[in-house]
Amino acid sequence: MKPKPFVLLDRDGTIIRECHYLSDPNLVELLPSAAEGMRKMQEMGLGIAAITNQSAIGRGYFNLSRLAEIHQRLSALLAAEGVHLDGIYFCPHRPDETCQCRKPKTGMVERAAEELNFDLPSSYVIGDKPCDIELGNNIGATTFLVRTGYGSKFARDGMVNCNYVVDNLLEAATIIEEKLILEKRKMVDAPRS
Repeated sequence: MKPKPFVLLDRDGTIIRECHYLSDPNLVELLPSAAEGMRKMQEMGLGIAAITNQSAIGRGYFNLSRLAEIHQRLSALLAAEGVHLDGIYFCPHRPDETCQCRKPKTGMVERAAEELNFDLPSSYVIGDKPCDIELGNNIGATTFLVRTGYGSKFARDGMVNCNYVVDNLLEAATIIEEKLILEKRKMVDAPRS
């Protein structure tokens, strides 16, 4: 059986409101239309994982237990909206460390693909920064720059090589749905050999 496709989402500025070095679980706030878009993705049978750089850990701003509290709050807010994350993957390293997991490197998503059993090139990567789009390009995925978080600035600059620029996760979900419908039609219409 073919593994289900996955949507790989950046956390800050994509799912939740951007808050520089977010360290307080009480400040976790879902962006408008984020849960609705994610729910639509789930209804299409897509898996969803968060992929996030968290250099605040490596910088010593807060510890792993605080990050776990932040992710518990995120999961609770999403659950209240009928959304479940299949996984949350994070890189705790600073940019100057030579890790293989910090976006746009592929270590985090390779681990996610192995643990959650999905194909990287069949994935959709959505985020608000160039590193998210570069990550998607590095794995051959379909990429979306959202105008939430820092995304509107990068969309204006036109310096990000993505497949789509969208206002939010709901718009991304609508485009993914259209693509999946088109792919199914092509499969049905393909001549049988």
